[in-house]
Amino acid sequence: MRHAFTAALLATSMFSLPTTAHAQAMTAEEATALRAEIAALRGQVETLEARLDAATAQPAPASAPAPTPAAPSVTAKPATEISWKGAPEVKTADGWSFKPRGRIQLDLAGINAPAGVTGIRGGTATEFRRVYLGVDGKIPGGFSYRIEADIANNGVELTDVYMTYGTGPLSVTAGQIKPFTGLDDLTSDLFTSFTERTAFASAFGFERRVGLSAQYKGKALLLQGGVFGDNALDLTDSNHSMSVDGRVVFMPKLGNTQLHLAASGHYRDPNDPAATNRYRARPFVHTTDVRLVDTGAIDISSERGLGLEGAVLAGPFHAAGEAYWHTVKRLGAADPTFFGGYAEVGMVLTPGDVRGYKDGAFDRLKPSKPINAGGIGAIEVNARYDHLDLNDAGIVGGRQKTALIGLVWAPIDYVRITANYGKLWIDDARIATATGDRSYSADTFGLRTQVDF
Repeated sequence: MRHAFTAALLATSMFSLPTTAHAQAMTAEEATALRAEIAALRGQVETLEARLDAATAQPAPASAPAPTPAAPSVTAKPATEISWKGAPEVKTADGWSFKPRGRIQLDLAGINAPAGVTGIRGGTATEFRRVYLGVDGKIPGGFSYRIEADIANNGVELTDVYMTYGTGPLSVTAGQIKPFTGLDDLTSDLFTSFTERTAFASAFGFERRVGLSAQYKGKALLLQGGVFGDNALDLTDSNHSMSVDGRVVFMPKLGNTQLHLAASGHYRDPNDPAATNRYRARPFVHTTDVRLVDTGAIDISSERGLGLEGAVLAGPFHAAGEAYWHTVKRLGAADPTFFGGYAEVGMVLTPGDVRGYKDGAFDRLKPSKPINAGGIGAIEVNARYDHLDLNDAGIVGGRQKTALIGLVWAPIDYVRITANYGKLWIDDARIATATGDRSYSADTFGLRTQVDF
C-alpha cells in the first residue's frame, strides 16, 4: 500500500510542474532549479512515508473509536432451491420444504348382471373417482407433514392428515393414516394393478383412521404398529372404538430380484354393547352402489384379523398374493370367520421398464422412454384371481369369485391409463335375479384416466 501511495504522490507532483518544463527545452539554470524542486518533492514524499509507517506500526488506541451509525438490520434468508417432482417443490438450506400434491382419477365403468340384480343402478357410468388436493413437506429437526383431502363428488373427505417425527430408521406418526393392513391396501391407488383393490379390503372395512403409530425401517426389515380410533368423519362423542394394528415385512433384495414376505394383525373393540357392523363389497365397479355379497348388519363385540402376504419382482415380471382371515366376536352366537384373498401375476412389456417397489408396497411404473422423448411409455399387463367368502357360522353373506385382466399404460411420469375386465361368479348372492336365482355370473369393466402431482 505504501508503494501505491508513493506512486500517487509522484504522479500528482509531476502533473503540478510548470507545463513549460515539459513543453520546451530548458536552460542550465532552469534544469538546476528543476532538479532542486524534484529533490524537495522527494524529501516531502520520504517524510510522508515515514509518518505512514509510524502510523501503521502503532497499536490501536485504548479508547474505542466513535461509533458509526448502525446500518439497518437485515435478516439473512436461507438459500432456497426449487425442483420439479410432478409439481414444484421448494426447499431451504435449513431444512424446510413445501410441495403441493394431488391427483385426479376419472373413471368410465360398468356392470352387466342378470335382469333384476342392478336395476337402474347398473349399466355404464362415469365418475370422478378421486380428486385429491393437499400439501406435504419437511420441518427442521426431523419433522414432516402431509395434509390432503378428497373433494370428488360434491363432498370433502380428509385422507392423509398427519405429522411424522424421525431422524433415523425409527419414526413416529400422529394423525390420520392407513392402518397396517396388507400389500394391496397399502399400495397407493395411483399404482394398483386394477382400478379397484381386492374385494376383502372393502368388505372388512379397511380405511384410514386417526391414531398414533410407529415404524422401524431397516435395509430388509420393516416393522409397523399403532393404536387407532376411527376415520375422521366418523369420530363423534359416542364413538369410542379402538383398534390395534401391526405388520412385519421381510423385504430382502437378491441381486435384481425383490422379495416381499409379510404378516399383519388387527384387533378392534367398538366399546359399544349395541355395536353392529356390515361386511360387503362392490363387484369391482365403484360407479354402482350395488353389493352382490353382503352380510347385512350383525352384532359385534370385537373383531380380529390375520393377514399373510407374499410377492416377488424379478425384472419386468412380478407375482403377488394375499390371504386374510377376519373373525367377528358376537354375543350369544357363534363367531364367524370370513376369508378373502387373491393371487396375481403381471409383466411389463416395454423393454427396460419394471414395476416399482418401496417400503413394503408397490410403487410407480416409470417409463424409460416416455412419449415426449420419442418412446411409447411403459405398458404393463396383469391378471388376478380374487376370492371373498362371507359365509360362516350361520351368516350367509355370499361368495364372490372374480377373474380379472388389466392393462396399464404410463405414457409419461405422473400420467396413467388403466383398463380392466372382470368376470364374477356369485353364490348365495344378497340380491337375487328376476327369477329368484342367487347363484349367477356378471361382467364388469373399468377405464381410468389419471394424473397426479
